[in-house]
Amino acid sequence: MTSRRFWLKRTECLPKIRLVKILFTPSARSQFLSALTYIRRDNPSAALRFRLRAEAVLKRLGKFPDSGRSLPEFPELPHREVIVTPHRFFYRVKGGTVWIVAVWHGAQLAKEPQ
Repeated sequence: MTSRRFWLKRTECLPKIRLVKILFTPSARSQFLSALTYIRRDNPSAALRFRLRAEAVLKRLGKFPDSGRSLPEFPELPHREVIVTPHRFFYRVKGGTVWIVAVWHGAQLAKEPQ
């Protein structure tokens, strides 16, 4: 009985995590779907693994929106990125929403996000 009481007290002290929405801009959604289609053409199981990894990483952004790194090419911008090898997901936090603004292959040269 004491262990349960201890557990309740510990969880009451933990900070509440505020979840934010994750949305794609139309162009980012198109880029993500194009990447999936390209991978699926040669290897459907790899496409599924990539999609599941991307979903897991983006879900984490819902809990920890600042967990991605700032863009090394453009450190002054408010955009951040997360990597789902070999793709880079560029995003910006606005209000209670994480906006995925671009999805690029890691070999692509970065241009300033809009």
